[in-house]
Amino acid sequence: MHRKLTRPLTALLAAACMACAEPNAAPVIIAHRGAGGYLPEHTLEAKTLAHAQGADFLEQDLVLSRDGEVIVLHDVYLDAVTDVAERFPGRQREDGRFYALDFTLAELRQLRAQERVLPGSRLPAFPQRFAPRLRLFRLHTFAEEIEFIAGLNRTSGRAAGLCPEIKAPAWHRRQGHDLSRAVLEVLARHASAFPSNRVMLQCFDTNEVRRLRRELNYPGRLLQLLTPEEARRIEEPDLRGMAAVANGLGPPIAAVVRWNEEGRPTVAPLAGWARAAGLEVIPYTLRADAPPPGAPSETAVLEALFHQAGVGGVFTDFPDRAVRFRDRNKAP
Repeated sequence: MHRKLTRPLTALLAAACMACAEPNAAPVIIAHRGAGGYLPEHTLEAKTLAHAQGADFLEQDLVLSRDGEVIVLHDVYLDAVTDVAERFPGRQREDGRFYALDFTLAELRQLRAQERVLPGSRLPAFPQRFAPRLRLFRLHTFAEEIEFIAGLNRTSGRAAGLCPEIKAPAWHRRQGHDLSRAVLEVLARHASAFPSNRVMLQCFDTNEVRRLRRELNYPGRLLQLLTPEEARRIEEPDLRGMAAVANGLGPPIAAVVRWNEEGRPTVAPLAGWARAAGLEVIPYTLRADAPPPGAPSETAVLEALFHQAGVGGVFTDFPDRAVRFRDRNKAP
């Protein structure tokens, strides 16, 4: 469905991403799905708030619609964060889920987005967050969000960057769609708005990260994400192999720092191994309302990550809190 990335498009990306930026002296704050702790995830309203709160990068999880549009949505299915079951009854697959890939962009625009609910229920995943039944929000495309953030940057004088994640690329290919090519085409069309150090492309699929670099010739910053199980199994030589194609590593927080029963942190060797291999370390996801096991507070997590583990940044649902902590604790 998507054309091969042409030489002009590749050249345009290369012009905007001539070299990967050195890691910032201060840790970068990545707004996880926007200011997801305050407003429904991935809505433009959540991105607006995260931008105003000073996040350095705004995250975009990306999937495809039936007609090949790149959509900002965390899951490949729709039912956890929209009213799709009410608006399109009977459109679910055999597993009971409603997949974005089965709906056109025109159909997706009819949906109302909401606070995330638990699978198979209407119970909110985070009970203290935004009202789960208040449906004032809509889905949008990756291109629309890029233009939206560029507008916020222009009017505010800030330079917040993009942190797009390619979701389930192997699953998309089994369905007959090449999500990575589609994402790179969108980035190419908007490359002039974001220089190389303002785009950080991420993916959990190690084969896809390798493909992005070597087959699709993506020249910008690449973040290799790790699942908790992958982070538990990883060894130091594995990281040297990842560093041949990626610029950074995105492990879960618990793989970088752990807390004992007394609430004292211990730094795992992963961050040191990654830095020795040349990988910037940006763990996920800090939530004030769901801290890592044993951690006494959000502040304690930031202290351990930034000042003991020496990470290059953090994904957080509450970007304002991480920005305040970082800026209060900057080295003189």
